[in-house]
Amino acid sequence: MTADRFAYKQVIAVRKDLKMSPGKLAVQVAHAACMAAEMAMKRCPEVYEAWKREGAKKVVVAVGSEEELLEVYGQAERLGLPRSIVRDAGLTELPPGTLTAVAVGPHRAGEVDKVTGRLPLLR
Repeated sequence: MTADRFAYKQVIAVRKDLKMSPGKLAVQVAHAACMAAEMAMKRCPEVYEAWKREGAKKVVVAVGSEEELLEVYGQAERLGLPRSIVRDAGLTELPPGTLTAVAVGPHRAGEVDKVTGRLPLLR
């Protein structure tokens, strides 16, 4: 199956302005992905199962600020998509309560793209 043939996906948006270490960033992405997947499993189990059968496609994109992150979350919420937002506990690199990442989906790729399609891949 090629990348453009996936019907379902999850996109995780992460803040580049925080300049997190690679390990910290990876953990924030993982937190967001797991929380949103759990929401999908409860609210739309048929979508969650289809996403898993396809290989559970995930894409990580970048946002430049907390405001942009909140915009992504708000759009996903308005569309009724599975979503999550990560607030860091503040035990290592960031102050407590720092918003770091948002996951949108898993859901139909076209629906997720309405929220995240304009965002650049994380580099």
